[in-house]
Amino acid sequence: MLKQRVITALVLLALLLPALFAVNPWPFMALTVVLIAAGAWEWGRLNAMGPLWSWVGALVALALCGLAQRWGWVQASPPQVWLLAGAGWVLLGAWMIGRGVAAWALWPKTLRWVVGLCLLVIAWLAMAQAHQRGVNFLLSVLVLVWAADVFAYFFGRAFGGRLVGVKLAPSISPGKSWEGVFGGMLGVMLVALVWTEVDRRWALPSQSFYSLLFAKGAWVAWPALLFMCAMSVVGDLVESLVKRSAGMKDSSGLLPGHGGVLDRVDALLPTLPLAMMLVTWI
Repeated sequence: MLKQRVITALVLLALLLPALFAVNPWPFMALTVVLIAAGAWEWGRLNAMGPLWSWVGALVALALCGLAQRWGWVQASPPQVWLLAGAGWVLLGAWMIGRGVAAWALWPKTLRWVVGLCLLVIAWLAMAQAHQRGVNFLLSVLVLVWAADVFAYFFGRAFGGRLVGVKLAPSISPGKSWEGVFGGMLGVMLVALVWTEVDRRWALPSQSFYSLLFAKGAWVAWPALLFMCAMSVVGDLVESLVKRSAGMKDSSGLLPGHGGVLDRVDALLPTLPLAMMLVTWI
């Protein structure tokens, strides 16, 4: 398993890094839209849409991403898009986690399917637009999610259940703890401080997400970063809830050793649109 994980990670890095740093944005957009289409295919399977409609979902996601590019939304989308996406994620995440696994199956499966496809396309649009802002900006958002996940893992292993005494969402993801969430938040705060200092000293060609927030004041930046960290956990829990409802351990086996595409991008689905919402409206 470890060997598979390492090989898959190296292959993904070999594809993503050249596309990420390419002068032309098209390789990055093309590669990420393929990943989103794969996620749409997995979403159809998780919601019992059957093989045909799962493939249709992938094609629909591709078409919608293409329309967004044609309409010029990658360069500048209406700001209301990010406000609606952010509000949608907060409300949907709170409802799903509050109601639990059983409530998700009560939704008509077609409605679940359509909602998921919309969220995937919006996440791709946010990623593409963040890339247009600059590699420094996009990487700072990605690293925020990765730092929250890594610090949460180690804090959860070291202190899980020992300080707070209750699990985060035992019926959805028994392994997650409040101690892990707080550790992830601490990790994000440390990363933000270091990254902002690097931005200041090195005068990078594009501003990071952290620098843009701190330019509005610490009283804006810290709550926004904690909110982003919390929503990365929401994205993770929402995907875990859907998988548990479907009776599946992984969203697919597309990424050997890692599960599926949705298993790797679940925390990014809310945080990318929310990052665009924050920098657009704040």
